[in-house]
Amino acid sequence: MSAFDLPLEQLWTYRPPCDEPADFDLFWKQTLADARRPDLAVACDHVDAGLSTVDTYDLTFAGYGGQPVHAWLVRPHGAAGRLPCFVQYVGYGGGRGCVTEHLLWASAGYAHIVMDARGQGSDTPDPVVPADGGESGHVTHGSRDPSTYYYRRVFTDAVRCVEAARTLPWVDPSRIAVGGVSQGGGIGLAVAALDPAVAALLCDVPFLCHWPRAVRMALRPPYRDVAELCARLRHRADEVLSTLRYFDGLHFAARATAPAVFSAALLDQTCPPSTVFAAYNHYAGPKEMVVFPFNDHEGGGAPHAQWQLRRTAALLA
Repeated sequence: MSAFDLPLEQLWTYRPPCDEPADFDLFWKQTLADARRPDLAVACDHVDAGLSTVDTYDLTFAGYGGQPVHAWLVRPHGAAGRLPCFVQYVGYGGGRGCVTEHLLWASAGYAHIVMDARGQGSDTPDPVVPADGGESGHVTHGSRDPSTYYYRRVFTDAVRCVEAARTLPWVDPSRIAVGGVSQGGGIGLAVAALDPAVAALLCDVPFLCHWPRAVRMALRPPYRDVAELCARLRHRADEVLSTLRYFDGLHFAARATAPAVFSAALLDQTCPPSTVFAAYNHYAGPKEMVVFPFNDHEGGGAPHAQWQLRRTAALLA
């Protein structure tokens, strides 16, 4: 069991009430409607990565505010027809990285898209960072108001990325899975709720879930950054926590119905297991949970990724 969180037998039944704002669905409906006014402007430029078994591309599309977002697309070399697709979102503080870091899924026969996180990677800037002061990282940017909060832009980018994937001639639009690890898992969870046509969700040790508990008990950033902001600027704490209600994985989980595979690490001090199980226990669709009793936030690593390949093939069959 975790040294600082609930024991496993309690985690399986830990289901705190959802406390979404009354206009939660309207907020996201309007956000996505605004984002869809500009054309998707999909471009897919071949990149010579010196690889012979996969084809690699720089994929760009119009995300939040019509702003260009970059992603890598990697597919099996010369593959004919439309392939199942995994749209992957990245962990906090990183970007899409180097294209040669993303060879696993294409090697298994998938079209693999890895979306850059605006402002976190080197290829996709975030030109709308609010200048309201006192903020210590992406997780706190614009946190005084849901309309200016950083993850409003990121979640919108992520939905638009799936929409861009559906336009590609190599992608089967009916077989798109989404997800990632940590921040990537939390983003994928939001996308699974905001795009009901998503076919599967891979949600590993997800960040962005059960904010009221997470910011009070996580021992490391990024949740700690929110707690420290509220400690320094006490008069803003209620504003911040109110904003975060629009971006809580619990509320997205209650609206998502695609088959989902979650994972939780019981010694995770970055994304405490109770915050992960809270989202899992609210998840509205078919679901399963993989538990790593002795792991921290690294989760299941490469062996779990190999297992996910087999499980995803079954989910997208």
